[in-house]
Amino acid sequence: MKVTVCRKEHFNAAHRLYNPAWSKSKNNDFFGKCSNENFHGHNYELIVKLTGSINPETGYVYDMKQLSELIKKEILRKFDHRNLNLDTEEFKDLNPTAENIAMVIWNRLRERISPEYALAVTLFETERNFVEYNGQI
Repeated sequence: MKVTVCRKEHFNAAHRLYNPAWSKSKNNDFFGKCSNENFHGHNYELIVKLTGSINPETGYVYDMKQLSELIKKEILRKFDHRNLNLDTEEFKDLNPTAENIAMVIWNRLRERISPEYALAVTLFETERNFVEYNGQI
């Protein structure tokens, strides 16, 4: 029997959506206000989901305190109150769309979570706009 456990966190970050291969006009036409040269910010909500079997000794699928610490170390300390375009290696050459941010977060966590757990991340960029990534191609 598999159960999914979820941890919700949040972080604040600025970014600019921009394709360097495009003209300024094309970037503005496609990305609109999100291509502002002076950047813009979001209050991101992140949900990390792990699916696995319940450990009969602990009753846990995964120790949520351990998951919380992992998210703080690997995600929040790296991205919270940062300009994703300027302050992070991950987005030096990768457009920091919600889709790409979710994939980067998933990859950072996947490296540190045993493959016995299915991993999915849901990233809310706004109250109404969010993406989910679970590693599937």
